[in-house]
Amino acid sequence: MKFMKLGTRPDTFFTTEAIRSVSSEVTTDLKIQVQNSLYLLHKFPLLSKCQLLQKLVAETKNSSSDIVLHLPDIPGGAEAFEQCAKFCYSITITLSALNIVSVRCAAEYLGMTEEVDRGNLVSKLDVFLKSCILHRWKDTLVVLQSTKQYPELSEKLRITSQCIEAIASMIINKRPTGKGWWAEDIAQLGIDLYWRIMVAVKSSGSVPDKVIGGALKVYACKWLPTVQRKQVPEINSSCMGSFQEITSKHRLILERIVSLLPMDKGSVSCSFLLKLLKSGNILNSSSSSKMELVRKVGMQLDEATVTDLLIPSLSYNDETLYDVDLVISILEEFMLQGQSPRTSPTRGKFGGIERRRRSRSAEDIDFEGVQENSRRSSSASHGSKLRVAKLIDGYLQEIAKDANLPMEKVIALAEAVPDFARQDHDDLYRVIDTYLRAHQDLDKSERKRLCRILNCKKLSVEACMHAAQNELLPLRMVVQVLFFEQTRAAMNGGEVTELPQSLKALLAKTNYVDQGNKRTNKMPNISNAESFDDDWSMPGFKTPRSKLATLKMKLAEADNDVEEDVMQCDSLGRSGSSRFKSICSIPSKPKRILSKLWAMNRSVILDLWCQC
Repeated sequence: MKFMKLGTRPDTFFTTEAIRSVSSEVTTDLKIQVQNSLYLLHKFPLLSKCQLLQKLVAETKNSSSDIVLHLPDIPGGAEAFEQCAKFCYSITITLSALNIVSVRCAAEYLGMTEEVDRGNLVSKLDVFLKSCILHRWKDTLVVLQSTKQYPELSEKLRITSQCIEAIASMIINKRPTGKGWWAEDIAQLGIDLYWRIMVAVKSSGSVPDKVIGGALKVYACKWLPTVQRKQVPEINSSCMGSFQEITSKHRLILERIVSLLPMDKGSVSCSFLLKLLKSGNILNSSSSSKMELVRKVGMQLDEATVTDLLIPSLSYNDETLYDVDLVISILEEFMLQGQSPRTSPTRGKFGGIERRRRSRSAEDIDFEGVQENSRRSSSASHGSKLRVAKLIDGYLQEIAKDANLPMEKVIALAEAVPDFARQDHDDLYRVIDTYLRAHQDLDKSERKRLCRILNCKKLSVEACMHAAQNELLPLRMVVQVLFFEQTRAAMNGGEVTELPQSLKALLAKTNYVDQGNKRTNKMPNISNAESFDDDWSMPGFKTPRSKLATLKMKLAEADNDVEEDVMQCDSLGRSGSSRFKSICSIPSKPKRILSKLWAMNRSVILDLWCQC
């Protein structure tokens, strides 16, 4: 640390009974009160250099000789005043980055300028600051930290701005081995000073965005606590004031950090952005800050993990564990990356994107259009969309366990993923199964509505067998699963002469006995039925409680459309091919499959449908 010595005389100040004085053959004639210290000094050396003291003495000229001059507002207090007084006496003083701000502000307060006396203290301090301290990294940081004690006067004297310019210049121009060598040092600064330095660094364009992003992460980790929902303190009248003050401070830090985030994708990690978003939710930051984070997260959503997306919901109006609305907005923003030209989204609930329901077919058209027209740019590649689809399904499996999660949010998030991005629907089936287990009070229509997000054609054999034994699924879904499994077997073999082995195994577990063209049902002993097992592996299946009698009971309670499907299917079996048109009342997907397979093996397909 650099220092400067001024004056040549030895220190002759001393203390007697809390009174500070100076050893001299001349009697003191000036009394000055600074804080709790009374100084007995001489007029001549002080008034020759201090304009303020000249003025105060002139105002008290006709008063008694015992008048005391009070300096209650002098920056730096008694210590800084004494340094200035010693300079007037030519007593040696030592100045460095540790005390230059307080002494400079005190000298300005006392009016120790060139107008009063040539070579006065103010000019000497300014020269030392510019020529020495501001060329040294550590000294400049110490000085800048010191300006917090006298912010307004430091700004007026340009001490603060000079330090900021010097630090930014050193960051931009120095090229040490380690990237971001300066991040830890400036992270010690308050957010206002830090923000001004980072604005100067960022506007220069000389520092890579990744280095800036890394510095922002260092600062955020130091000043923004990682707060979980369960750690949010109880608020009462006694601590409301202090809690609001702390929250306001952290909110300001968060919003300033968001304003400094580089524009380039990948300059900061998606995980870090989502941590900021979680903090923003907890601190109730501004809508603009949240949506800026949503936009940036959406640009690189394929880098996120399920844990990253579990953003606590702290709304008093929402009892869910996680903020699903934010994730929906993030996903919509990600999907917008694949559109060109990009349209400006309308602002919704918290300044965010107003949700637009788009059908899977519309998403498919958009994607096909991108493929057909190579000139259309797309920042969201096909591979990234596949990864995001997998991520969202994993996220849905986590939040589906929440007993307070509305079904509408599950459907909205599931449908926001375009159909082409899901190569299979096994994960989506797990979501439905998890949600139904956590919400067993759903009625039939609600269960049917939830199951509409599932495409049975995209289920694996294991998932189909699990679904066929799942008592929580509506009957229509079970029938569709069986039909699509039969279709898959037909497509693979080219011709269906008998039931595929997977269905044989399934029907065997439900005690269907194949006897040529006749099948009889042996009712199982219900008391021996084991509980449903969640293991999807083939050896993990257990005998389901839902046997043929249970299916018949479900069928009797099903909605009219299901009843009509089965009734018409039954009549079709009795009347043969002459009444083929009655199949039109069967749900569209099973109807199409049945028509394809009718020519292959009418009796096998018809028997399977009617038995269900």
